[in-house]
Amino acid sequence: MIHLQDYFARINYQGPTTPELSTLKAIHGLHPAHIPFENIDVLLDRGISLELDNIQQKLIGNQRGGYCFEHNALFMEVLKQLGFEVESLMARNVWRQPDNTPLGPRTHQVLRVRIEGEWWLADVGFGGLVLTDPLRMETSDEQQGQHEAFRILTHDHGWMLQVNVQDQWENLYDITSQPQEPIEMEVANWFTSASPNSKFRHNLMMARATPDTRYALLNNRLTVRPRNGAPEQRELNPEQLADALQECFGLKVENEWTPLLERIVEIGNRGK
Repeated sequence: MIHLQDYFARINYQGPTTPELSTLKAIHGLHPAHIPFENIDVLLDRGISLELDNIQQKLIGNQRGGYCFEHNALFMEVLKQLGFEVESLMARNVWRQPDNTPLGPRTHQVLRVRIEGEWWLADVGFGGLVLTDPLRMETSDEQQGQHEAFRILTHDHGWMLQVNVQDQWENLYDITSQPQEPIEMEVANWFTSASPNSKFRHNLMMARATPDTRYALLNNRLTVRPRNGAPEQRELNPEQLADALQECFGLKVENEWTPLLERIVEIGNRGK
């Protein structure tokens, strides 16, 4: 069980708790604004537990962030305890992959929420383009979020989520229609956190989305995207990187992170 009052305090929510669309929209917008996407524990070989008690302690008690399986497992349990009907689905990340790129595994968890007979896509764990609003699934119409516009296209085995970037629709991730069991999350979480082929094993990736700004970090490159404004990018040294973790992503830097941050800056500088 999730301690709902602790969760609401973490995301600064003080509104109604009835299982209605307005509630879903409110907490969906606040979650990615207050709980960052981050993969520090993967890079430190700490392992990623999907036990709810451990997720609750990390993301709420320890004021940390996590990646999709942690975020959406927490969010799913919160919604269930509030009385929502929720299913877990798997998605394949295809963001900016060339058409001839071999398909990767489905390693992204999303949620499908039914409200008054209508299905909504909820996803608070997709990093730099995380949804800030739930999306209606039974339409292909454009749906404007706090930052970008999205749309969901139906195909034979599920849906394709697209985002509008500079007046161009681009594929974001491909969602399967088959509801998933917890063991599917365990298998995908192992690949994402432990496989040498996982991008999370080799790069620091962080994100947070407020109503006004998107913050994204890839290794030591910080991108700040104001709403309706031009993005700004900076290359950070270890001290600046530590400051960004606190100021942009709300994390208290642990002493054990210092060697990691130095290594991340070296990786970023080699990639120039």
